[in-house]
Amino acid sequence: MSKIDTFFGVTERKSSVRVESMAGLTTFLAMAYVTVVNPAILSETGMDFGAVFVATCIAAAFGSILMGVLGNYPIAQAPGMGQNAFFAYSVVLGMGHSWQTALGAVFISGILFIVLSVLPVREWLINSIPRNLKMGISAGIGLFIGFIALRNAGIIVDNPATFVSLGDLTNFGPIVCLFSFAIIAALAARKIAGAVIFGMLIATAIGWISGNAEFHGVFSAPPSPAPVLLQLDIASAFSYSMLTVILTFLLVDVFDTAGTVVAVATRAKLIGSDGKLPRLGKALLADSGATALGALAGTSSTTSYIESASGVEAGGKTGLTAVVVGLLFIACLFLAPLAQSVPAYATASALLFVATLLTRSLADVDWDDLTESAPAVITALAMPLSFSIADGLGLGFMSYAAIKIFSGKAKECPSAVYVIALVFGLKFAFL
Repeated sequence: MSKIDTFFGVTERKSSVRVESMAGLTTFLAMAYVTVVNPAILSETGMDFGAVFVATCIAAAFGSILMGVLGNYPIAQAPGMGQNAFFAYSVVLGMGHSWQTALGAVFISGILFIVLSVLPVREWLINSIPRNLKMGISAGIGLFIGFIALRNAGIIVDNPATFVSLGDLTNFGPIVCLFSFAIIAALAARKIAGAVIFGMLIATAIGWISGNAEFHGVFSAPPSPAPVLLQLDIASAFSYSMLTVILTFLLVDVFDTAGTVVAVATRAKLIGSDGKLPRLGKALLADSGATALGALAGTSSTTSYIESASGVEAGGKTGLTAVVVGLLFIACLFLAPLAQSVPAYATASALLFVATLLTRSLADVDWDDLTESAPAVITALAMPLSFSIADGLGLGFMSYAAIKIFSGKAKECPSAVYVIALVFGLKFAFL
C-alpha cells in the first residue's frame, strides 16, 4: 500500500488511486469554466484579466489541495459564482468602492471565517439560520447570476420605460449564447462530465470561425500576477459602509460551503454514524483559508463547488480527488491565451446554466408555512431586482424577523437572525 493510499485512506474507503484520479479529472472538467468566467466578471471592475486568471487558478489550486489534505473530502474549491458577481456589480460598480477595497473586505471576511472555523460557534451560526431562508438566498444568487448572464449576452437590455426589456434575439451574441446554453443543459442531462466547458468551447469556436471572436492562442507562460497580487486595501475596508459588505461575503461563504460539504459528503456516504460530518471544522478552515489567500492573490471569495458531486459520482471518496483537481488548476496556468479568447456570450451561457442549478433550491422551500416561504421569496426576488446580493440578503433577514414577530412566532426566530436583521436595518437607515 502506497503512502498516498495510506494518507488518504483510499483502500479503507473502498476506492483506488486510479479511481480517485479519474474522479478528480471529472470534477475539474465540470468546474474548469471558472478560469474563464471569474476573470471575465472581475475584469469589468478594471482588474487585469490575465492577473485575475492567475489568481483564480492559484486560489482554486490552494483551496482544493488544502481541502483534500486537511479535510480529506473529495470537494474542490474555486472563486464562487455569486460572490464574484456581488464583488463586481454590487460592491465596485454599484456602491462605487475600488476593487482594492473590495479585496480588503474579502480578506477580512476570510479571516473572520477562519476564526469561526476554529471556534465552537461555527455550528451555532450554521444551524441558527433558518433552512428556508438559506434556500431563498441560494435561489436569489441564482436569479442574480442569471440576470447578469442575460444582460451580458444582450438577451435582456435596458429600457427607460420598463427598466428592462427583451433585446434583439436575431443578433449574433444572443443566438450563440442560447444555443450554447441548450448544448450545456443537454450534455448535463446526459451526465456528461465537462458539459459547461464543452458548451463554452463550442460557442467560442463558432465565434472564431465567424470572425466574431478573436483567437489569442492556447499555451503560454502564465501572465504576471503583479497587477492584482497583494493590491488589497484592508484599511479602506475597515469602514462602517463596508460592514454589511463584509457580513454578506462572510454569510454567503459560510452557508455555501456548509451546504456544499453536507450535500457532497452525503452523496459520497461520508456522514458519520451519529449523523454528523467528521472533520467539518477542518473543511471550513480549508475554505476560509483559501478565501483569505485568494484575496491576497487578487480574486473574490473562494468556496466549495457543488460540481464536486460529479467526481463523487465517478467514484471519488477521499481528499486525493480534490488534490488532483488542485494540480490540474496549476497546469491551467499555462492556458491563459485560450481563456482570453472566450467571448462574453460564451461565458454568459455558462453563467446561465449555473443560475438554473442554484435557483432550483426554491423547490425545497416549505411553501405550506407563509412565515417561512414569504421571506425566502422576498430574498430571491430582491437580489436580482436590486442588483445586489447584500440588499436582498438584508431584506430577507428583516422580513423573516418581522413576519415571525407579527405572526406571534417570535420565539421561532433564532437570535442570530434578529442580530443580522438589525445590522442591515441600520445600514438601510443610515447609509
